[in-house]
Amino acid sequence: MILLELHPGNIGYVKLNWFENPAQCREIAEAVMEKLNETDAVIFDLRDNHGGFPEMVRLIASWLFDRPTPWYNPRAASPDESVTRSPVPGSRLAGKPVFILTSSRTFSGGEHFTYDLKTLNRATIVGETTSGASHGSGPPPEGTKPIWEGTGVQPDVKVNAADALATAEKLALRELGNH
Repeated sequence: MILLELHPGNIGYVKLNWFENPAQCREIAEAVMEKLNETDAVIFDLRDNHGGFPEMVRLIASWLFDRPTPWYNPRAASPDESVTRSPVPGSRLAGKPVFILTSSRTFSGGEHFTYDLKTLNRATIVGETTSGASHGSGPPPEGTKPIWEGTGVQPDVKVNAADALATAEKLALRELGNH
């Protein structure tokens, strides 16, 4: 599921419960990211994200950088899969503030997206520590144990998941100068 809303202060809000297979919904994801060009800040809500396809994680993240950016991908089959496909033609998101909402229910692809954007200093993480469970049905396949396995990704701003959206909106408005 992908949901796009415009919140007060021209903040784009995207709820992602799953990173879908880009072969099936690339156009929808790209349309959402293109619409975010019209906003001043972006909030990705991954509080109920149960993972998905690493290629969709990379597709969405690629919109947020102005050049190819190396990043951690525990399931990369080639070195190419550990680099964003930035810049995305037409994207104006590289300089905009980005916030990611997390909860203890965020795992797998949600943690992948969160971990990389946090370590690359591209997003502020707001909410709870993620689950630390890269695979809901058991241990990860041999050679694919993510860095966050067992510990989760720590938020930059720790609040209850229920308070994460309001907190991120306040942070975004403050960063944009719209107290």
